[in-house]
Amino acid sequence: MDGKRIIISRTDSIGDVMLTLPLLGYLKMKYPEVYIIFLGKNYTQSVVSNCEYVDCFASFDDMEKLDREQQAVFLKKFNADAIVHVFPRKEVAFSARAAQIPLRIGTSHRFFHWLTCNKTVPFSRKNSDLHEAQLNFKLLEGFNISVEPSIDELKNWYGFKAKDILPPEIQKKIIRKNHNVILHPKSQGSAVEWGLDNFTELSKLLISKGIQVVVTGTAKEKEMIVAESNLLQVEGIVDLTGQLQLEELISLIDYCDALVAASTGPLHIAAALGKKAVGLYSARKPIHPGRWSPLGKQAIVLCKNEKSSSDAELDLLIKSITPEEVMKVLI
Repeated sequence: MDGKRIIISRTDSIGDVMLTLPLLGYLKMKYPEVYIIFLGKNYTQSVVSNCEYVDCFASFDDMEKLDREQQAVFLKKFNADAIVHVFPRKEVAFSARAAQIPLRIGTSHRFFHWLTCNKTVPFSRKNSDLHEAQLNFKLLEGFNISVEPSIDELKNWYGFKAKDILPPEIQKKIIRKNHNVILHPKSQGSAVEWGLDNFTELSKLLISKGIQVVVTGTAKEKEMIVAESNLLQVEGIVDLTGQLQLEELISLIDYCDALVAASTGPLHIAAALGKKAVGLYSARKPIHPGRWSPLGKQAIVLCKNEKSSSDAELDLLIKSITPEEVMKVLI
C-alpha cells in the first residue's frame, strides 16, 4: 500500500462519520503501520475521538478560517503521504494539491477532482444499491485495493467505544436495574421523521411495561418538541433534551439498553456500541435503509414500502409504522 500517513477527509455529519469508521478499521487491520489523520468538523470530534483507529484529528473548522495558501500550509504540516476525499469538498481538494500531498484520491464524479486528484475512482453513490459504508471502500481503489466487504464484516470494524463520562446528576435520573430506552424523536432535518405523536404513544406503552424512557435532543429540538407535542409531559419521562454535549450523549447511549430514532447520528452511534438500535426509515431512494441502515449486531430497521408509491407517499408511510410494532422489537 502506498502511504504510511493518510488523511481521511469526511467533513459532514455525525451519521456519515460513523459510517466511515469501518473503513478505518479495515485499513488498520490490513496495514497496522498506517497512521490515520481524520479531517472533520469540530462537532464530530467527539465521535472520532472514541474510535481507536484514529491517530490524529484535524479540524476542518480551523482550516476553513484560513485563506487558500494558509489552508495548504495547514494540510502540509501533517506530512501526509495520501489524502482520501471521502466527502468531496472543493477547497480541501485544491488545498491538498497545493500542499503537494503525493497521493490524492477522490471520486471521478466531481469535476474539481479531475483538476486536483492524481487518482480518481469511477463510482456513483446516488445510483448505487450498496450501503454508504460499503461505498466508502470504493475509494481504496486509489491504493490499488479492491474490496467490497459484507454488511456483517462492517459491523466488526468500528473500533468505537464510549467514555464513562456521564455526569453524576444525569446518572441519578436513570435506574440501572430497569430496562432503559432512549427516544430521539428529531433529526435536525436530516431524515424523514416518524412523528412526535407516535413517539408520545410509544413512550406511554413503554412506561406501562415498567421500562424507563429517556428523551434526548438538542436545545432547539426541545423547543420544537414542547411546541408540537406533549411528549415531555408524559408521566415518568426522563427529559434530557438540551442537557448533553455529544460526548455525554455517547456515554448515555452506552449507559442505556436501546435507542429509537430516524436515520440520525445517535442511531448509528447506538448500533456501533452494540445497543438495540431501532431505525425508522422511509423507503425513498437515496435515503432508504439499503443505503443508510444502522450497522450493528442488534440493529433493527422498520420501513413500510409499497412499490407503486410516489416519493412523497413513501415518506408518509413512515408514520404508518405503529408504536405497537416498535414495541414488539424492543421487548
